[in-house]
Amino acid sequence: MVSPRSEWQVRAAMKWPLLMITLLSTSGCFTTKYLLQAAGGQYELIQKARPISELRDDPSVTPRVRELLSHVPAIKRFGEHHGLTATKNYSRYVELHRSAAVYVVQGCAPLAFTPRRWSFPIVGSVPYLGFFDEHEARAYAKELAATEHLDVTVRTASAYSTLGWFADPVLSTMLSDGPEAFGDLANVVLHESVHATVYVPSQSSFNESLASFVADRLTWNLVIGRAGLRSKDGEAWIRGEARSEKFVKELRRAHDDLSALYESSRSDDEKRELKAARLDELQRTLGTKRRYNNADLAGVRTYDSGTGGFERLLRACGSWRGFLGAVKTLKETDFEKPQQQNFDALLDALALRACPR
Repeated sequence: MVSPRSEWQVRAAMKWPLLMITLLSTSGCFTTKYLLQAAGGQYELIQKARPISELRDDPSVTPRVRELLSHVPAIKRFGEHHGLTATKNYSRYVELHRSAAVYVVQGCAPLAFTPRRWSFPIVGSVPYLGFFDEHEARAYAKELAATEHLDVTVRTASAYSTLGWFADPVLSTMLSDGPEAFGDLANVVLHESVHATVYVPSQSSFNESLASFVADRLTWNLVIGRAGLRSKDGEAWIRGEARSEKFVKELRRAHDDLSALYESSRSDDEKRELKAARLDELQRTLGTKRRYNNADLAGVRTYDSGTGGFERLLRACGSWRGFLGAVKTLKETDFEKPQQQNFDALLDALALRACPR
């Protein structure tokens, strides 16, 4: 099973509301094909979902799974107490019998951090596509690399949100092994609950970074408040966060180094040579078999931007309810451009407007 904290996308997840009639009526050939597979995958989950209340006495469900599922209502209540929208999500469970909920395809220019984007009605543009079938995802990634000459990556996601259009179930991929399992589950539920509370079309970096910021801090409060700093759960969460931060820090460094290289006056041949050397160094530092590329590194910023601005807004608002109430007021037109990466100024202005001292 892939732990939600296995890579930089830690609790990352795909989001797309599957309003099929509306979307298909306004979509081109590829979009129609893509949405059909998404609809098929979503329909399969709906068919397989079982009420969690029915699993308590089911001998086919392991005690470990039953224990983790028993915590979900309390996790939801904790988030709602701090201002997350109450939903019907996570009252049902699906055993997927695979290691990922979806397989996420991302593409990026080879000598610039310019992500490939796809546009859909309602949700706007997004820098990733999620497939329920791994072979379809890898085939499409291969096609992107060959036809558009992009750096591509296929990663796994343990969960995704339908943004309130469906009652999202708990997926077996959200349940990790080991002592960190409670913290991981809480983080995924809270992360996806942020998306059900706040979503700005065509602003993936804002949406994902907001969800990560809120979920990470609320998970810390929940895990430590519930079990204590020196408890098994508390110590496991702290160790996991330290590993994750170390991993992400190296990816950030590589991203910043390569960004400076791509913006320099060096020739393209020099850039390619130096890029390869820097990615070799990254692979050695991380000690992984996997070789990362621009698509991976561009994704780091999607889930890890604006932390300083979010922290200042939280201080200005004084509570999570005030903070979430403020960000709920943001509209697509408040941003300077689609897929904006730097929104510190926007958040500082929001603090003055929505949470004046």
